Amino acid sequence: MDCDVLVIGAGILGMSTAYHVKLANPGSRVVVVDWFGGPGQGNSAKSEGGFRNLFTSETNFLLADSTIDWMLHLEGELGHHIGVSRIGYLFLLSEEQYSGQRGAWDRIGGRAEMRVLDRGELEERIPALVTRFEEDEEAELLGLRDVDYGVLGVKCGAVDADALTRAYEELFLGLGGEVRYGTEVTGLVLKPEMELEIPGEPFVWQDALIRGAETSGGVIEAETTVVAAGVWSSRLMDPIGVDSHMRPKKRQIFAFKDPRLEPLFHVEGLNEFGTMPLTVLPKSNVLFRPEMSEGSVWMACADDLGRGFSLEDDPQAEEGYYTDDVYHVLSKYFPCFGDVRPMNSWAGHYAINGFDELPVVKSVPGMIYVGAASGSGIMKCDAIGRVAAALHAGKEEAELFGGRRFRVSDLGIHQRRAERETLVI
Repeated sequence: MDCDVLVIGAGILGMSTAYHVKLANPGSRVVVVDWFGGPGQGNSAKSEGGFRNLFTSETNFLLADSTIDWMLHLEGELGHHIGVSRIGYLFLLSEEQYSGQRGAWDRIGGRAEMRVLDRGELEERIPALVTRFEEDEEAELLGLRDVDYGVLGVKCGAVDADALTRAYEELFLGLGGEVRYGTEVTGLVLKPEMELEIPGEPFVWQDALIRGAETSGGVIEAETTVVAAGVWSSRLMDPIGVDSHMRPKKRQIFAFKDPRLEPLFHVEGLNEFGTMPLTVLPKSNVLFRPEMSEGSVWMACADDLGRGFSLEDDPQAEEGYYTDDVYHVLSKYFPCFGDVRPMNSWAGHYAINGFDELPVVKSVPGMIYVGAASGSGIMKCDAIGRVAAALHAGKEEAELFGGRRFRVSDLGIHQRRAERETLVI
């Protein structure tokens, strides 16, 4: 078969890109392929689903803020049930942490709605939180910091990542797009621009370009091939000498459901739901959030230093990672987690761009690469899809949801213009 645009990967970035490309080109044939049995079954399905617009990078802010507006529109006006809950995003900080980044917080507060809470208000609002560790030898051994401030992002929260990806699939199919699941892509098809039908083409003296992909269902030729396969993108791009600008890093989530965690669902004054926001602890990048649909709490940790880069096709959560590592920090700040065991756990990967922690959307002849989202693909998915669609159309700027303009080359490589993000978890 052949098509105008072939999208490899039905995760959140692949489906968003496919939708926006098809929307801009109604008469074109756009086909999405994925080796899983449905949309978003790779790392998108394993996401915690948190979203925030609190970023030091203006680029990150634009990508995330417009995507949040789109998600609210998708559920509120278009009627797609994607589980958006603006529970907030709360950073718990020591005096040193808050003061050391005061300039950054001031800049963030100038463009995003946020509240700064002092220790007294935190103790009043969140009785389950321990803010001081005076004469606590174990806390001193762990290097725990007192909690002096909380910075709360108001236009932040969580979304059902699986439902969001399926909403994009529904929109895409409604435009006449095509999907082929259970289809493994084994390689990209490299051809010369002008074929001479000589064995061994393309030769080094020929101008070459990508012309589709080899799959388990046969070769699919395409005018443009979009590689949006997440952490698996390098398996396709490395053999043809194209850099994916990312490396995979394992991330784990542990889910808890226990009556002892009820205080986390009875917190007044931080959001309309009366629950804890998505909360980031001052130590070890430990974070958790309530999952209101099932009355559980999901916990994760961004363990960068010490966690190696590696790719596992079927990653599994490590029980000892929680019990031996994370538990000691989590239960000190929130004693209600004491002796509470996970009811479930799973693991996935972040596609880490170690240079500036920002996505990459770039083109090579016949191909567009969309990836390296560094764990924030869900919260920036719509903007990234619009940027990719604008690149496909040869436009210099993309129009993000709400009308804001974004220079396409800012997410490229050769003319990249993006501030390095410092508020990374």
